[in-house]
Amino acid sequence: MRWMLSTLVVTAALAIFPPALSAETVGKVGGCEPGDKIDASTAAQARKKIEAAGYRKVGDLKKGCDNSWHGTAEKDDGGRVHVVLNPQGLVLPEGD
Repeated sequence: MRWMLSTLVVTAALAIFPPALSAETVGKVGGCEPGDKIDASTAAQARKKIEAAGYRKVGDLKKGCDNSWHGTAEKDDGGRVHVVLNPQGLVLPEGD
């Protein structure tokens, strides 16, 4: 009963205050454009390439619509950094 009431309240709230869609999200499926071609590379393959570039403890790998793999890794000094493996095979630091 409580679940049904919660569902009803959330549904009513969304009907009254629908989430705003930006121009960037309209036409995208899963954050990708309809014409984006996602390659078949895997997280395991990305992890191997990032490790081969000298990083350790690679984690949180997520693939972008541009076929780049984004994640976190550890540098030689032990600090965690954000890294990206681009479709050309380059491993680069990302962010600040």
